[in-house]
Amino acid sequence: QVQLVESGGGLVQAGDSLRLSCVASGWTFSRYSMGWFRQGSGKERKFIAGINWNGGDTYDADSVKGRFTISRDNAKKTVYLQMNSLKPEDTGVYYCAAGWVANSPRVNEYNYWGQGTQVTVSS
Repeated sequence: QVQLVESGGGLVQAGDSLRLSCVASGWTFSRYSMGWFRQGSGKERKFIAGINWNGGDTYDADSVKGRFTISRDNAKKTVYLQMNSLKPEDTGVYYCAAGWVANSPRVNEYNYWGQGTQVTVSS
């Protein structure tokens, strides 16, 4: 069974840090590029960070550049999103996704999706 399971979300204060994890099972994780998306309440799902299959190529959206870091451990079939200096505007549901195209911002270019984890940043 193909699965992506996110964890690590929660309620934090502005300036705090969180690390999200996304564990894959049921498919060959190391062959896929991975992305993290964020969806605020009533808003569209937006691409915020991506990483290619071996971690050699990463991308951060301008809104998170310098604060968030994406990484992966293929042996553990896990992709991470380290989030520092969190802001209230970072609030939303965070989804990880797997696809063939590295660092694509397009939702429809991802084959597999997790169920999402809620991050809420209070001011």
